[in-house]
Amino acid sequence: VFSEVVIGDANIDKARQMAEELGAGVTAVACDAQHPPSVKKAVAGSDVVLNCVGPFYTTVKPILAAVMEAGINYVDVCDDVDVTLELLEMDAAVRQAGIAVLLGMGSSPGMTNVVARFAADALLDTTHSVDIFHTHGGEPTEGAGVIEHRFHCMSIPIPMYLDGELRYVSYFEPDGVALRQTFTFPYIGETPIYPYPHPEQITLPRYLKLQRVTNKGSVLPEAYYNLTGEMVRLGMASKEPVQVRGQTVVPYDFAIAFIIRQRERILREANFGRQRGCVSVIVRGTKDGRPLEYRFHMASTSQALGEGTGIPAAMGAILMQQGKVQGKGVLPPEACLNPFEFLGMATKLFARDASAKGAAEEESFIIEEVDEAGRSTRIKM
Repeated sequence: VFSEVVIGDANIDKARQMAEELGAGVTAVACDAQHPPSVKKAVAGSDVVLNCVGPFYTTVKPILAAVMEAGINYVDVCDDVDVTLELLEMDAAVRQAGIAVLLGMGSSPGMTNVVARFAADALLDTTHSVDIFHTHGGEPTEGAGVIEHRFHCMSIPIPMYLDGELRYVSYFEPDGVALRQTFTFPYIGETPIYPYPHPEQITLPRYLKLQRVTNKGSVLPEAYYNLTGEMVRLGMASKEPVQVRGQTVVPYDFAIAFIIRQRERILREANFGRQRGCVSVIVRGTKDGRPLEYRFHMASTSQALGEGTGIPAAMGAILMQQGKVQGKGVLPPEACLNPFEFLGMATKLFARDASAKGAAEEESFIIEEVDEAGRSTRIKM
């Protein structure tokens, strides 16, 4: 599909190493995501820009500004709800620039939006609710940007679309605590999950007639996620410097470094093993006047955050290049992608990647139909 893929990164040595590992047709270029002229220089001559630089609430707007000026179609995996709202307000300007922005094309958001649209269009007469659950852990490394995103998610108001209205809850306050629960994921089992401020709660009700959209998740192992939560609860996510024995310390910077260092110990003590993850989407509605539920699970015991986000993002870039993203402006996946086409491609790619990693025995994409009596039936795509 693409004659060349260019990796842009502030760490040019690491980008070059990755380009060499990927082989012919892949090159690297230095790029500062916070500096639009640097971004514009890096993306010059491109057909599609795929933005995977987090945390997105600090990087998306300068990157998109440069891409709009260059007139290049754009895809990202933005999962920060506050900046998503800001980007949706840029729709008119993006249309005027004559480009398409495929917003949030990862796992959650991304795959979650597409399967919700698929269920509403193909499986149900009316759709009442979409409940999203996700967990992952054990990735080879976690960068500071990932942990910054979790700090952000635990600190900002969390949108939930409940009883046909958008409401906001707080992670540590009673309204948010009341929404905590456990969920049983394929291959992973019963897992505590927590309210998450992802964009689906904002975008799905704009395109589907729904009464409820929720998003809840966690990170594995539980002790690691709890460590992050305690840091935020104790105020260690503050960026206000403090004096410690004559030295200036920023709690935020210390907390991220401490969590990264503790991660290896926690994984080792949990005897965690291979990375793994799952995103589950529960869609409820009616068919022929009877209640019906569909459960979509994108699960793996060999893949987690990297592949789970990267594969849908790559698919979004391919579809953008093929002219299969419908429309111009700022568009979440449910607004501009054909779900049948996308899911057909996804099942093949996830299965191929799992097979390459030696996990051919597992089903990476599972669909269950649950009738009003609670009887579950597997469905093949």
